[in-house]
Amino acid sequence: MSDIDPRLRERFAAYRADTVCMIAGPGPDQARRTLRWRRRARAVAVAVTAIVLAVAPIVANAALRDDGAVPVPAQTGEPTTPPPSAPAPTPSTPLTPSTTTSTSPAAPDGRISRADLLGTPVTLPAWRAGPGCPTSEVRITADDREGVNWLLALDHGDVDGDGAVETVALVQCVLGTRGPMQVVAFDRDRQGKVVTLGRVVATTIDKPQWLFALDVVDDGTVRVQVGDIAPGGGWPAEWSQRQWRGYRWKGESFAQVSGPTSFGANKHDINLVVTSSDLVLTTAPDGSRSGTVTVRIRNAATGPAAYVALRLGLPAAIRPAGDGWTACRNDPETTREPVDCDLNRLEGGKEVRLTLGFRVAAGVTVGTGKADVDARPMDTTFDFVAEVYDVDNTAVITYR
Repeated sequence: MSDIDPRLRERFAAYRADTVCMIAGPGPDQARRTLRWRRRARAVAVAVTAIVLAVAPIVANAALRDDGAVPVPAQTGEPTTPPPSAPAPTPSTPLTPSTTTSTSPAAPDGRISRADLLGTPVTLPAWRAGPGCPTSEVRITADDREGVNWLLALDHGDVDGDGAVETVALVQCVLGTRGPMQVVAFDRDRQGKVVTLGRVVATTIDKPQWLFALDVVDDGTVRVQVGDIAPGGGWPAEWSQRQWRGYRWKGESFAQVSGPTSFGANKHDINLVVTSSDLVLTTAPDGSRSGTVTVRIRNAATGPAAYVALRLGLPAAIRPAGDGWTACRNDPETTREPVDCDLNRLEGGKEVRLTLGFRVAAGVTVGTGKADVDARPMDTTFDFVAEVYDVDNTAVITYR
């Protein structure tokens, strides 16, 4: 600095002295305060690190238990910047068992076995008017002794919609071969006693006259196979028309809900009764002989005969003649022994009267003899139909 002007040196010295006096240096107290602050910061950082290291395994185990996640192995090497932490999962609300209970008790079980039903006194709905079987506190039987209530079939199902099973039985009051029948539903009360729910269906004097089978389906409908005419008395069961009809409980009684409600004509429900006068031949001036017979055909049953086949077993020499044959659908003159006359429909309870003329040509000799006058019902296809009682379908006449 020897090259600096002495006067300038003096000015720098004076300026330095004045400036240093105005600036307050840190001094020993400030240095001590700074040191204490740094030491506290270092201690807090160490404590936080220790807490993190202690809590991390606990959090990881808790997460594994709660959500089933597999823990990630600790990584070695240089630390990296951790990814942003995911939001803590919201714990699911535990399912609380329902405490709601039904205020109405469960319906009693109405399933009754065949053995229990046979061994328990029950009350049956009244039988139809006329001679019948007992109905109050009686035992249903397993046999068909006269005057008892005979158990024919049994099935089970929820017929009243209460969620419990009931019992449905087919019962017959045994009176000869055509006793009345009914299907009855049974249940149990709260004390377990067998009670009668109601009658499903019963036979009638008209139709149905017979019940063949029953079946309870899943929706509670009671299906019953009904027949138009009761078997017995010469009437085979296979002649009866059969229908499945469905019945449902309507709160107070059963009502039909499916199936036919009526029967058509039964082709076997016929009873033709034939009567006829004798044939008396008189001689005419030309030497021929002629005469008439009066034939009466009555349908004594309720069902119609679609067609009636009339046959007269006269000798071939006795030929049809006159206008009395106009009721025939065919031409009787073209027939021989017997003479045929096909008639139209004959309703139940109705009859037809025919006055039929015959002629024997001159010079032909016909003696005296017997002949059958026979009438048989036919169906719509002209096939003969069997009757229960057919001995009255034929009348025997004398010709002379």
